[in-house]
Amino acid sequence: MAVQKQFNSFEELLSSSELPVLVDFYATWCGPCQMMVPILEQVSDQTKDKLMVVKIDTDKYEQLSSQYHIYALPTLVLFKNGVEVDRIEGVLQAPQLIDRLQPHL
Repeated sequence: MAVQKQFNSFEELLSSSELPVLVDFYATWCGPCQMMVPILEQVSDQTKDKLMVVKIDTDKYEQLSSQYHIYALPTLVLFKNGVEVDRIEGVLQAPQLIDRLQPHL
């Protein structure tokens, strides 16, 4: 389950996390983004203490979307030690997503 936390900045969230951070860039009006909700819950449940899942609404945080070159939704970006290590555009099922993330966990 994605956890809601407050941070002063996105960079602070990334740099302060000891775990890899999977960021789901989404929009509320995006159908495929809504399909990712239960998939990300499954992934979060199966990677409990190995991964932090964060959701960023691209309509509310347009500057972040631009900064990280988000051109398609949904886009999942995996950060490790504050650095982008993988990027996935579109919908992946939970088993495929976990397989893709596994080398970084």
